[in-house]
Amino acid sequence: MRLTILGGGGFRVPLVYGALLADHAPGRVTEVTLHDVDTDRLKAITGVLAEQATGVPDAPAVRATADLDEALRGADFVFSAIRVGGLAGRAADERVALAEGVLGQETVGAGGIAYGLRTVPVAVHIAHRVKAVAPDAWVINFTNPAGLVTEAMSRHLGDRVIGICDSPVGLGRRVARVLGADPADAWIDYVGLNHLGWLRGLRVGGRDELPRLLGDEELLGSFEEGRLFGTDWLRSLGAIPNEYLHYYYFNRETVRAYREAERTRGAFLAAQQSAFYADPSYGAWDRTRAEREATYMADNREASGAGDRDAADLEESGGYEKVALALMRAIARDERATLILNVRNRRTLAALDEDAVIEVPCLVDANGAHPVAVDPLPLHATGLVTAVKAVEREVLAAAESGSRATAVKAFALHPLVDSVAVAGRLVEGYTSAHPGLADLFRGGWRKDV
Repeated sequence: MRLTILGGGGFRVPLVYGALLADHAPGRVTEVTLHDVDTDRLKAITGVLAEQATGVPDAPAVRATADLDEALRGADFVFSAIRVGGLAGRAADERVALAEGVLGQETVGAGGIAYGLRTVPVAVHIAHRVKAVAPDAWVINFTNPAGLVTEAMSRHLGDRVIGICDSPVGLGRRVARVLGADPADAWIDYVGLNHLGWLRGLRVGGRDELPRLLGDEELLGSFEEGRLFGTDWLRSLGAIPNEYLHYYYFNRETVRAYREAERTRGAFLAAQQSAFYADPSYGAWDRTRAEREATYMADNREASGAGDRDAADLEESGGYEKVALALMRAIARDERATLILNVRNRRTLAALDEDAVIEVPCLVDANGAHPVAVDPLPLHATGLVTAVKAVEREVLAAAESGSRATAVKAFALHPLVDSVAVAGRLVEGYTSAHPGLADLFRGGWRKDV
């Protein structure tokens, strides 16, 4: 089986390759093609993978190319993990938003909209090339904003593109751990959009164990989400929110913490990874990865007084590479699995149309991912989901039409942007920061990375 990784010079690629090295089952991936527009990063990561494979018998062969069609040709699966504009672009997204007093996180609020506007055209170009060069391939999208990008690609690839995220998986594992349950034996009732979902139940042997967690103050405060959101708020919700909902529920505190921080998350990662790429090795990669994980959402924890990440919580992270491998196995080998994925809604959530991409438990087999019927969301959650989905649709419309007015509308409608005037200034600020957006507003869809 052949796997192509778009964004193959990216920092997280060794995680995927490590999962492949541990897979010895029949039908496993035997060849990996890395594609990246940055040939220096591509060379660095290729070297790290070679070091990683030392002493491993029958390690998947690795080749690298900067030619997209060459990378796609013959692929069974295409793993998309691109970052348009790089980490410098992420840092700029954060700065422009914070200067206006609003959130600049890469997937949430103004930062997520800016990232989406410059990423969607590239993702759509990739979808067109997959359809032309590798029409039988399955695309696994991890490119952020994952739900938005998956929906953009699904308009051209249908159900052959599936979005993945490790956040809901990690949340389910943490809840299972504190309840003393094996995550493999638990059914996780989770639904929403990417980075905007709620765990509403965890069933073991047909019994929902979440009420027991919500009723136990010590247990509820013992894991990451309990410390981040506070036990009183979790009991009020009657659910455990995805960690990214902290940006919505505690927006004022988070924005203040971000503005007071020595540097933004994007700037920190840019400096960190610049040091790694200057002298790449597997050991340097592993140390950098550990620091990255330990400092994840550090400003949010500072704002909430949650303290440093607990070692047990770090161990229960979702591991997107494991989700990707499980998804590939289920499709390639027809090994039925249940995974939380980003797929088209169909009739899962009545508040959204059939083509809206949502994040929900799915049954996966050789025919792809099939969303499982779920109970309706409560009104407060439905309000957030529909509001953010409306924003995503405006982003898609702006990227397709090149309309600056539609881009302003996308910013203005977001729950975390508090003024139409601010929305207008954000568009101006992002257009100045990203020349590609000026090109977008002049000519609509573009393929340029």
